[in-house]
Amino acid sequence: MRRWLTEGFVLIIAAVVAFPLFWMVLSAFKPADEIISADPVPWTTRPTLDSFTRALTVANFGRYFMNSIIVALIVVALSILISFLAATALTRFRFRSRTTLLIMLLVVQMVPVEALTVPLFFLMRSVGDSVPVFGLNHLGSLVLVHLAFSLPFAIWMLRGFVAAVPVELEEAATLDGASRFRFLWQVLFPLVAPGLVATSVLSFIHAWNDFLFAKTFIISAVENQTLPLALQVFVKPDQNDWGAIMAGSTLMTIPVLIFFVLVQRRLVSGLAGAVKG
Repeated sequence: MRRWLTEGFVLIIAAVVAFPLFWMVLSAFKPADEIISADPVPWTTRPTLDSFTRALTVANFGRYFMNSIIVALIVVALSILISFLAATALTRFRFRSRTTLLIMLLVVQMVPVEALTVPLFFLMRSVGDSVPVFGLNHLGSLVLVHLAFSLPFAIWMLRGFVAAVPVELEEAATLDGASRFRFLWQVLFPLVAPGLVATSVLSFIHAWNDFLFAKTFIISAVENQTLPLALQVFVKPDQNDWGAIMAGSTLMTIPVLIFFVLVQRRLVSGLAGAVKG
């Protein structure tokens, strides 16, 4: 009896969580009159692709899409590399202020993103004076900021995976003549790969769905705008084009779903390992 209640409760939660996604996809296929109807229904008898046509015909849609892909993939690659090295250093080496650094990683995650937007704007403007590629109106500014927000959680999460690898394994590799660098990339890296996949998914989603930073840092360079900003075209003072907004949002979820499918197996084991750690 308890099992049936538990499964029923889980199904209810899953339905509540999935309903907004269902409504988004449904609205993308609904005709305009059904979307703005005063009595909406959770189905349509007249599915149409007009909303997708309007979304895909936005000027520079392909460019926005590629910008989002570039930013997200660079953030994922750099976060995997840096978080792995940092987690290894924090786990395997003893040095002064090590505990303080770990506490700071936790504290950073408690600060609201909105509270840091204005200071980051001025910081990126100053950085741009010295290194233009990381300044305002450049994709590098988005990469830098998303990396800064992704790394604390990624490092803290990977600590558990690195700590779970026995020190004796490193000692055995050393006795066999393996250098520290070889052990790091040929032994330790594959063993913590599930954790790297889990953190990479979170980094990808954070960078892919970002609107706040893209709106703040990409001011006048239209060619460097990302996909979430393209949806602004359909937000109008008189009446929003909800069909196109939902169609564009649906298209935005496709790369995320593809990414999930590619890393699904390692993601499950990675999250399980994080819970155990």
